[in-house]
Amino acid sequence: MGTEDLTRAMEDFKLQVSELKQVKEKLANVEQNYDKFKMTVAEKTREVKALENKVRALEKDLSLHKPLVEIRGILLANIIQSLSGVWRSIQTIYEQIDLIKVAQVEIQKTKALLGQMPEQASRLIHFLNTKTSEELEALDIRDRTTTILDIKRVLTMRNLMQNLDKRCQDMQAEIHSFTDKFTFLH
Repeated sequence: MGTEDLTRAMEDFKLQVSELKQVKEKLANVEQNYDKFKMTVAEKTREVKALENKVRALEKDLSLHKPLVEIRGILLANIIQSLSGVWRSIQTIYEQIDLIKVAQVEIQKTKALLGQMPEQASRLIHFLNTKTSEELEALDIRDRTTTILDIKRVLTMRNLMQNLDKRCQDMQAEIHSFTDKFTFLH
């Protein structure tokens, strides 16, 4: 091998070293660009994940989940408040039903006790008012006013009984009206 061959080999070697340097520089540039790309991809991935989380949060807000929960709470509170008022009404109705039963028993007792007395009372008052004092003494009635007041007690008892009976009927009508409304809601 001669100098020429050696010089050529040296030049080839220099050329290869130069190419190797260029390739290494290109590789370094590619690696640097790749590292930048990897960092950019990682950043973009983090941004994408953050955006996905934000989208989920916005979708949840758009799904009206939170407002619906609040509305349900408000409605439930109103229903409970309304039911407590209704419950008080129902308790009052049962108390009224008990009172009506007691009143009806007393009305029946009073009717039995009075019997035909109210009709006779009016005739007796008329009779007492048309007789003289002497005629009344002959019948052993000493005080016309007291006797008439005693007879008027029968009429007062009849009037009270009739008013109580009317009030019981009114209460029963109110109870039926309420239960009809309650049944309508059911």
